[in-house]
Formats: sequence, structure tokens, C-alpha cells
Amino acid sequence: MPLLRLLPFFLILVVGGGLAIGYLTAPGPWYEALAKPAFNPPNWIFAPVWLTLYMLIAVAGARLWLRARRSGAIRLWWLQLVLNFAWSPVFFSLHMIGPALVIILLLLATVIAFIIASWRVDRLSALVFLPYAAWVLFAGLLNGAILLLN
Repeated sequence: MPLLRLLPFFLILVVGGGLAIGYLTAPGPWYEALAKPAFNPPNWIFAPVWLTLYMLIAVAGARLWLRARRSGAIRLWWLQLVLNFAWSPVFFSLHMIGPALVIILLLLATVIAFIIASWRVDRLSALVFLPYAAWVLFAGLLNGAILLLN
């Protein structure tokens, strides 16, 4: 039962934070004018993917907080959240494609490190980060391709 009491806090933090940053840094004319690779998905796909991933990130965070709040895994969870929330302002607001690529590569490394570290503490938390790792890898390839094309 403690998870059900804690999960709303993590959902508000992660989903609410992600939605707020997405709203404040929504892609605009600058992004639309960029050359994009052929594998760039349609814009409508990003919101449902990120909403789903943010819910999974919140579940993993709440579970880890209850099981190992002083662990390296939970520190990695917080670091990935900071990096995740930093990417959109750097890319969409500051128009800094190269630094955004650095952030997303650091995010990918942190997500993978989280999966490894949390595997020993809570396998479900590690497993729900697998789709996140796959999406961040794809987003990193997309960011890199956009950098090369522009």
C-alpha cells in the first residue's frame, strides 16, 4: 500500500514536470525549418510516447524510493530526470543542437547505468526503463542526424 500513496507524488513530479517543460519549450518555426532525416517520426507520436515513458519513469522512481532511497540507483534516477528535463530547453528554446546531443548521450548513459544499478535492487524498475533506453537511443540518433543535416 505505501506505493499507492507515494506514486501520485512521483507522477505529478515526472509527468507534470515533463508536460510543463513540453508546453514551455514547444517546437516552433525554428524546429519546423530544420532539415530532418528520413527516419524522423511524425510530430504527433512524441506526446503519447513521452507520456507513457514519464509514467514508467515515475513508477520506477517510486518503487526505488521505497526500496533503496539511499542507493546509487536512486541517485541515477534523479540524475536522469535532471538530464531529461534539461534537453528540451537546450534544444528547442536555446536552439543548441550540439549541446543537446551531449545531454541526450549523457542521459542514455545514465539510463543504462540506472538499469544496471536497479537490477540488483528492484528488477521491475530496471525493466520499465528498457523502453525508455530504447527511445532515448532513438532520440539521440535523431538529434545527431539533425545536427549533421543542419
